[in-house]
Amino acid sequence: MKRAHIFFSGYVQGVGFRYTARAIAIEVHLKGWVKNLSDGRVEVVCEGDEDIIKSFLDELKERFSGYIDKIDITWEKPTGEFVDFKIRF
Repeated sequence: MKRAHIFFSGYVQGVGFRYTARAIAIEVHLKGWVKNLSDGRVEVVCEGDEDIIKSFLDELKERFSGYIDKIDITWEKPTGEFVDFKIRF
């Protein structure tokens, strides 16, 4: 198990990014959350198998290839605090 703290930059707000991220995360059984930031980025914190997290990222990159300019990811130790994947506001 791993925890990923991810920031997506680009045109990632107002395009369904959070809802798509949540749908993909639920499909692949990741736990955590996604939210818009006031600076225009989208932040994701998720926990799961490292390969599953990487496939989650690949799917988002594919679906939003024209919108994502940069992805910053930090790998951390999981805390087990999440029971599902939510959109935070």
